[in-house]
Amino acid sequence: MTIKQIYTGCLSQGAYFIESNGEAAVIDPLREISSYLKLSKKYNAKIKYIFETHFHADFVSGHLTLANKTGASIVYGPNADPEFKAIIAKDNEVFEIGNITLTLIHTPGHTLESSSYLLKDEQGKDNCIFTGDTLFLGDVGIPDVAQRYMGVSKEELAGILYDSINNKIKPLSGDILVYPGHGAGSACGKNMMKETVDTLKNQKKINYSLNGSFSKDDFIKELTDDLPVPPTYFPSNVKLNQEGYKDFDIVLKKSLNPLSLNDFKSLSKNDDTVILDVRDQDVFKQGFIPGSIFIGLKGGFAPWVGSVIKDINTKILVVCEKDFEVETITRLSRVGFDNVLGYLKDGFDVWKKSNEKIDSVKSILPLNLKEIIDSDISLIDVRSKLEREKGLLKNSINIPLNDFDTNTLIKSDTYYIHCAGGYRSMIACSLLKRLGFSSLFDISGGFADIRKVNLKIN
Repeated sequence: MTIKQIYTGCLSQGAYFIESNGEAAVIDPLREISSYLKLSKKYNAKIKYIFETHFHADFVSGHLTLANKTGASIVYGPNADPEFKAIIAKDNEVFEIGNITLTLIHTPGHTLESSSYLLKDEQGKDNCIFTGDTLFLGDVGIPDVAQRYMGVSKEELAGILYDSINNKIKPLSGDILVYPGHGAGSACGKNMMKETVDTLKNQKKINYSLNGSFSKDDFIKELTDDLPVPPTYFPSNVKLNQEGYKDFDIVLKKSLNPLSLNDFKSLSKNDDTVILDVRDQDVFKQGFIPGSIFIGLKGGFAPWVGSVIKDINTKILVVCEKDFEVETITRLSRVGFDNVLGYLKDGFDVWKKSNEKIDSVKSILPLNLKEIIDSDISLIDVRSKLEREKGLLKNSINIPLNDFDTNTLIKSDTYYIHCAGGYRSMIACSLLKRLGFSSLFDISGGFADIRKVNLKIN
């Protein structure tokens, strides 16, 4: 028996490849399926099943492409209503993979079709459970936005989730391993651990949903209070996962389109087109195409694209470093952004050498900020409310990047902007520049470096 966790850091997402005696299964695959096919070949195992824990909101799954390539059956739990051929399994239905079995355990709450999969080894002993977005390490899945749009309240979902965890997962042996669908950084939970596998025994000690520290009513309140604003692309991804989507290879072939400077400029003039600059933030701030949005590949790229660019059908022009074109298109497609018109051939250098207009973002070190902090300056903190509870600069304005409302800001004013480490603040600076704000300072190193210079922190 083999279990492989294929973890994608950008999405904080775990997919799983399971093999036994020449047969295999994949749980929650990503849209590009090459890694699963390689594992299938490596272990000389035919992929028999593709198990989905639910209709994902935060990424486009690879279930359809993988099924078409391999002939594997797609499996969902009760209440699922896909618009393609799939097995809608019953609670406790058993599936054989070689000499092992996976039992579908219906665990609704995050969504109404959410299910977990209990693996029994060759001896029939419980070995591990794949919990999807039902149970995370140290946390649980928040009530899914797509379900809430359909009229099921967040409180109802939280109550259902409490029952699922306590009636279906908690009674299992503490010796089994828990393999969750996500880790720290995902928008599908509030406060997940950075680890990606743990024993159920340890989770019964530390996870508030399992350790008895909350009554059902308290659990519902804890889970539904201050729910983060979900990215706007979530419902669109649910729709793609439920109804279908283009194969990744088709998207890549269409999008991998090198554009001359003149063609790039011509396409960029359309109001429905966005220039997306994915270079490193320290490179971007020194010079970029006016009006472009920065979201760097070296960070939580895909989720922030989905948060910042509100419509997944937006036409996108890419500015990237050489040889990062395929990676950019791949990571955009993971969250359903398939409408890439192409990329600037030879990158920003060709723009610069042609003496086109260039914009930039000024930066200030926390040490220099310390010298002016007591004067009348405007500080913008783009971190979440939860992050600010652990410390904030006095008189700073909180405008979380995931809900970036600039209506109260004045374009002629000067603003000093920070996040935790510098990535999100540069995204914010690019958005403000695009809106016509000109006097901006990015606080280098963010709040992590601010703490080091003994600035007054509340």
